Amino acid sequence: MSTNQLLPLLAEMAIFVRVVEVGSFSEAARQLGSTPSAVSRAIARLEKALGNRLLQRTTRKLRLSDTGKAVYAHCQDMLHAAQAAIEVSGHHHEEPYGQLRLSVPKAVGHFLIHPHIPDFLARYPKVDISMRLDDRYVDLIDDEVDVAIRITNQPPPGLMGRPLLSIEHLLCATPEYLAQHGTPQHPHDLKQHSCIYLGEEPSDSRWKFTQGNKQLTVQVQGRYAANHTGVRLDAVLQNLGIGSLPFFTARQALATGRIVPVLPEWNFKTNYSGMAWALYPPTRHLPSKLRAFLEFLSDRLEH
Repeated sequence: MSTNQLLPLLAEMAIFVRVVEVGSFSEAARQLGSTPSAVSRAIARLEKALGNRLLQRTTRKLRLSDTGKAVYAHCQDMLHAAQAAIEVSGHHHEEPYGQLRLSVPKAVGHFLIHPHIPDFLARYPKVDISMRLDDRYVDLIDDEVDVAIRITNQPPPGLMGRPLLSIEHLLCATPEYLAQHGTPQHPHDLKQHSCIYLGEEPSDSRWKFTQGNKQLTVQVQGRYAANHTGVRLDAVLQNLGIGSLPFFTARQALATGRIVPVLPEWNFKTNYSGMAWALYPPTRHLPSKLRAFLEFLSDRLEH
């Protein structure tokens, strides 16, 4: 396709990106100061020029075709490059706008991310947040996610990332429970206690500890397992046993003395410990809404 043929399609490509971002012809038209029929015609012209159906239309929603996903990514890059050219000129800095789609582990989203969302929305009134709390793996393109927060040693191949904070776990119990059942002095003492663990995998009840060069694993047992840190915290507060908790979940109860650390001289290791990263598709030009969110979140989680 020659430059003369391409130039008229640039506007259609920009309209296509806006339609995908907002998920609606009518809403895209409203934001662009146009009409739904004009937006529909622009998408039809783009599909005809490219020789492919980009959007699958149903009565309830719009969905990208496989070709549409690839075209959308390139059209996004085009707009990001244009915006970068404007920003580099020093004459204009776009205010972040549009919907930002997040995928966040349940506990991290509830305890660490959600508390800061109201301030972010107040600071950036043109950005909307859609946050999915889900511990499963997501494909950022297929699941239409802008940024995923995951606990990992390093970003997976094909993704870019920014480290946010270290996630540490510890064992806790109430002073009342320990007064009644005794305080463990060694990890092996946990075998005599009721332990509250995640319970999703068999390995969740095999607690791992390190101390200097020492490494050991203890098979614990208990009457209650729960795959939500808030529930495990409440179970600990109800004197049901010694629970495994992320520090961010236990912080407030520890500060007030309602619970205390157990075996603090040992390092408690889980598969869910490590660095929390913000992961996003590789791009030379970060969308302003994503850049603003990453900078905001990094600043908040550092303090």
